[in-house]
Amino acid sequence: MNISGTGVAIITPFKNNQVDYPSLAKVIEHVIQGGVDYIVALGSTGETATLNEKESRSILDFIIDKNNGRKPLVAGNFGANNTTEVCKKIGKYNFDGIDAILSSSPAYVKPNQEGIFQHFKAMAEHSDIPIILYNVPGRTQSNMEWYTTVRLAEESKTFLGIKEATGNLIQATRILKNKPDHFKVVSGDDEVALPLIACGGDGVISVMANVLPSLFSSMMNAALNGDFETAKKINFKTYDLHHWLYVEGNPVGIKAAMQHIGIGQQDVRLPLSTMSKDHYTSLIEALDKILQK
Repeated sequence: MNISGTGVAIITPFKNNQVDYPSLAKVIEHVIQGGVDYIVALGSTGETATLNEKESRSILDFIIDKNNGRKPLVAGNFGANNTTEVCKKIGKYNFDGIDAILSSSPAYVKPNQEGIFQHFKAMAEHSDIPIILYNVPGRTQSNMEWYTTVRLAEESKTFLGIKEATGNLIQATRILKNKPDHFKVVSGDDEVALPLIACGGDGVISVMANVLPSLFSSMMNAALNGDFETAKKINFKTYDLHHWLYVEGNPVGIKAAMQHIGIGQQDVRLPLSTMSKDHYTSLIEALDKILQK
């Protein structure tokens, strides 16, 4: 699997606190027709933390069926702070129709760098499917340092790449400078996706691409082809929307945006709450400016 270009971390639509499968089907078609390169299901944008295992499996099976092999599919429900249990899960999981897994560093326990390395090494030893590392200190409260990422990339080709969501271009550049050739570096922050490409990065796993898949993919494609003038114009056109997508947390903002374009409702599961009226108004104003241009 190639994780260059635009991956989209799709939302899990809810209606009356249940998974809204008709709207999920619309999300899948919207992003595929919009030209994204691959789909990431059951990430933090998909509210996986509020899904039980049966729901997660049902959602994946639904996406596999609707995708029908059109785009590579990454399963994001493999972050864990219990190494033994996640290795057991990998060992017995049915990966038919799934091209890779996305796994964040262990949350809450705040391991040191050796602990992070050994955790992922154990996962690789149990996995017959590629693993995309996910470094998101804002959620896990521990940073996977650049040298740990490079060490893992050199340890096993099971590690396909990293979703680097620190927003730290210095750290990302150190990975890019020292990594082996097979290992890809993609942005986990839409706001720095373009500058990461300029540093030598390979793409993005995007939230905004849920609502603007064609526009965001066009920006990434332009940048990867060296047309930074076009990419810069698209980046500036969409840039004000970033703030409103995250002002009350993810996926609160993106679900509100999706509702505005007629895909699903902005319902989220507790402990998340739907967007406040004032912020919703500002988000829609920013989105409409983009859609009307």
